[in-house]
Amino acid sequence: MENIYYPSHDGVTTIHACLWLPEGEIRGVVQIIHGMAEYAERYAPFAEYLTEQGFAVCADDHLGHGQSVRRTEDLGYFNKRRDTNIIIQDIRALQLAVKKQVGEVPYFILGHSMGSFFCRKYISQYGSDFSGAIIMGSGYKSHATLNAALFFVWLDALFCGWRHRSRFIKKLAFGSYNKKFAPARTENDWLSESCENVDRYEADPLCGFDFTDNGYSVLFGIIKQACSSEAVKGVPKNLPVLFVAGANDPVGNYGKGVQKSYDKFKKAGIEEVDITLYENARHEILNDNCSDKVKEDILNFINAHMN
Repeated sequence: MENIYYPSHDGVTTIHACLWLPEGEIRGVVQIIHGMAEYAERYAPFAEYLTEQGFAVCADDHLGHGQSVRRTEDLGYFNKRRDTNIIIQDIRALQLAVKKQVGEVPYFILGHSMGSFFCRKYISQYGSDFSGAIIMGSGYKSHATLNAALFFVWLDALFCGWRHRSRFIKKLAFGSYNKKFAPARTENDWLSESCENVDRYEADPLCGFDFTDNGYSVLFGIIKQACSSEAVKGVPKNLPVLFVAGANDPVGNYGKGVQKSYDKFKKAGIEEVDITLYENARHEILNDNCSDKVKEDILNFINAHMN
């Protein structure tokens, strides 16, 4: 794995990214957009699986995540302007840098969880650059729900500041996620059927941290943008899209939100949209008991759209 560093579009931060290269000829590139309260290097096992198949893989640590933070207190804090486009442009900078390095080969993009919503927004702007998109662990929220959530974040920040980490906002966002899995062993049981994966996540200081109000403002903002009709209409009609999620993933409302997003893509006239829900799997399907099947399905999707 190679480490890449480049200036963020916030004008302050240096972004850290990972690049995994195969031995020999590069068949294509897969760019990963990681989720909330995690980081790029968590995808190393999946990246190594793809490099064995001849693919280069890259992923950045978003602002407020991983090695892109300057201080521990910056975890869960994006940028002063609470601007989702800054994260989009940081993702874009990595894409252009890797494309320049590897040359003209098929390029795919994959976004997980929070990253799935950034991915959906990203392909509405730059979808013509890609041979396919994989949207993982995603879902759907109404504008009314997200506007209410953004109001509560703004209200909390008004009194406590944008760096405040609100227990109320956290409960609003995630309070119901463990209910289906009672009695829960940890507060993160909803992430995975695999206890080993949940324990690794909880033991990792760069995972599971509480977001600031600033972070929640960006999170709810990008979900609102990604779920909008405008974003879906911006996706190129000939871009192959694959939705994958756990059937027991609360982020996707146990498949219902994933299905609704899939339906919106179909209704918008996108020619090739597929959906796979993995039985018994929860949120982190690349780290859950179904991970071998997920990797195989993603690789099959990529191989099918190399041209």
